[in-house]
Amino acid sequence: MTINEKAVYLKGLADGLSYDKESAEGKLIAALIDLCGDMAEKLAEVDEDIEYLNDYIEEIDEDLGAVEETIYGDDCDCCDCDDDDCDCCCDDDCCEIECPACGETINFGCDVDVEDLVCPACGEKLAVLDAFEDDEN
Repeated sequence: MTINEKAVYLKGLADGLSYDKESAEGKLIAALIDLCGDMAEKLAEVDEDIEYLNDYIEEIDEDLGAVEETIYGDDCDCCDCDDDDCDCCCDDDCCEIECPACGETINFGCDVDVEDLVCPACGEKLAVLDAFEDDEN
């Protein structure tokens, strides 16, 4: 039984009782039953809104998955090129660095300008030269 059905049932029970609706207690009971019905209707509206929003979020998640697949799906694993047969994947010139802002591991090829390297996860510009100098020390 839904909350709305329970509220209607309570109203029916109260209407079937022979209580004085003009007494203070009767007015209170009638007001509480009306409040219960109003709350049940509002709760049903909220449930409908939540169901709609959940469906909408699922659609957005699916669309975002498609966008991520388009952007990141078939890329080379060690650099930002779009070719699975990339020569740099087998070179020793590939570099790996951890973003100091978010901790994401970033791989890039030898052809990337390190001055312009930006973390794809958080968008933070990386100080790659500083990181390599730290590794050398």
